[in-house]
Amino acid sequence: MRSELISVPGDPARPDEDYASVGLPASGQGGSIVVLDGVTPPASDPDCLHSVPWFTARLGGALGELSVSRRDLTLAEILSRAITRTADAHRTTCDLSHPRTPQATVVLARWSPESVEYLVLSDSVLLVGSPSGAVTAVLDDRLARVPRALLTSHAVVDSTLRNKEDGFFTAAADPAVAALAVTGSLPRSEVHTLTALTDGAARWVEKFDEGTWTDLAALVRKEGAESLITRVRALERADTDRKLLGTSKTHDDATVVHVEL
Repeated sequence: MRSELISVPGDPARPDEDYASVGLPASGQGGSIVVLDGVTPPASDPDCLHSVPWFTARLGGALGELSVSRRDLTLAEILSRAITRTADAHRTTCDLSHPRTPQATVVLARWSPESVEYLVLSDSVLLVGSPSGAVTAVLDDRLARVPRALLTSHAVVDSTLRNKEDGFFTAAADPAVAALAVTGSLPRSEVHTLTALTDGAARWVEKFDEGTWTDLAALVRKEGAESLITRVRALERADTDRKLLGTSKTHDDATVVHVEL
């Protein structure tokens, strides 16, 4: 097995709100990957005493530990327990019912000699590469399906769409959201690579249309994850008229984890 992990903050003056890990149990018979993209709250809306990096470190750490130590639990059950564990760490001091309580997107994958399991919640991406080179993108596209006209302000999104039916879902403080994640399992023999990306790295496909998911996976495999992020940063700097970036951040935190099984 070979793995590569890189995370680059969108702004060097701000903490990276992404989280990534690769876990390998002592048995050597499997492993897991965790990738989270913390949701940046509006600057004027301090609903919690804790930062987004605090939250992603707590949630990511719980996911990594449970995914390798509790093989008897499904990934959805693991996410539910990790959300509860993280919420318990600050429910006595913070308003966890607030729509902007710290939260994150989730990619979680786990493999054994027999199978590869996966879970995706919100707009981070998991690319599954087969031994033949075919690539399947596992996506939770609910946010992408929300009409752009409804994304008028933070207040509107928070009151009508964020963690709401007919909207989109993130891992925040409610463990029930785990049941809404995109999940599945494949025979281990059908999976050669796993590539997990936060949307800051997925911009190469989703915003700049530089290639397909298959092209992106091939780029990471041949040139490395750092090359992908370098290319994304160059595209962001070149979009001076913001024709493609629109109202998005010029540079977003960008994380890639690539594993060859």
